Amino acid sequence: MNDELTTDAAAAALRNARYGSLPDRIRLEDMTTAVEAAPGTAAQAAYDPAGSWKYYSCLALDLGL
Repeated sequence: MNDELTTDAAAAALRNARYGSLPDRIRLEDMTTAVEAAPGTAAQAAYDPAGSWKYYSCLALDLGL
């Protein structure tokens, strides 16, 4: 029984040394970056109704129904 207490105490000490404290906080400024947008990207990303058929997928239309 004494061996179990020694093993449990050693395991508890190991857990406390390994997981005893939380890691340091990461600031929001370190997690985000600011990047300049390329000129003209808003015009390229605009909705084009004539070209939207290229991205539309419908099984009924594919089968000609």
